[in-house]
Amino acid sequence: MPGHTPPGTLGTNTSTTAIDHGTLALTASPLPGIVGAVTVAGAAAGAATAASSTIPEIEALNLKGAARKGAYALKKAHPAVKFTSGRRDKNDQARAMASNVVLNRRWIEETYAGSVVSRACQRWVDKNPDKTTKEEIQTGLFSVLSSATDAQLALLSKHLSGDAFDVQPVETNADAIKRTIRRLRGLDRFLEKEGGLVRWHAQF
Repeated sequence: MPGHTPPGTLGTNTSTTAIDHGTLALTASPLPGIVGAVTVAGAAAGAATAASSTIPEIEALNLKGAARKGAYALKKAHPAVKFTSGRRDKNDQARAMASNVVLNRRWIEETYAGSVVSRACQRWVDKNPDKTTKEEIQTGLFSVLSSATDAQLALLSKHLSGDAFDVQPVETNADAIKRTIRRLRGLDRFLEKEGGLVRWHAQF
């Protein structure tokens, strides 16, 4: 098997399981002992380290790539940070948009870059002035998103692909947190306001 070191005399084999530098902490390899003891201990330690290196709050965001790494880096620098949104499906996206449209009927066109889907969503809002509750607007916007292609949706929001997260705006230590966000590797855009509403949005 490639990369496998043939065993030597019993008790003299010093080969150890390779450590994934991206997920586990580097630790000194233990001295050879009873056959099987190193492997079991190493596996247990590795499992414990891997478990402690993940944060449920961030894993629940279902982010990918640079966005996931950015969330971890931000949380490490500012443990008090609260994430309010990560990857969204179409219904989640419709709900998020509706919660803002309730406050500002022009929010969609003032927030999103012009695209087939963003214009269709704003058009639905304009044509349905009688729909004023969050639930009614969510249902209408979901119908628009459901008729769009994946390529069209990709131009609407990075949340739909797991490449964006939102952070709860705060007053305490706000400048330091925003400064850290702006320095995150792979950051494409950081918005402090969306459509005139205070929202901290980071996309990658």
